[in-house]
Amino acid sequence: MAKTIGIDLGTTNSCVAVMEGGEPTVLENAEGGRTTPSVVAFTEGGERLVGTVAKRQAVMNPENTIFSIKRFMGRKEAEVKEEET
Repeated sequence: MAKTIGIDLGTTNSCVAVMEGGEPTVLENAEGGRTTPSVVAFTEGGERLVGTVAKRQAVMNPENTIFSIKRFMGRKEAEVKEEET
């Protein structure tokens, strides 16, 4: 039987839950938390980092760290570039 999954994609944090026995169960991330920072980063070696690990390295690797992406979803590239300047 297929499971129902719910994703709360937040600007700051995200959360995932599944329906089990008619009740939603929030899944824990690798660190045991119920929410995960909405941050993704890529290392020089091409490794993908997600959540807390990505957030921790953001100061040292700002060019390869993506955050607050939710506010750009559905917008045109030109609109996003306007905000960069």
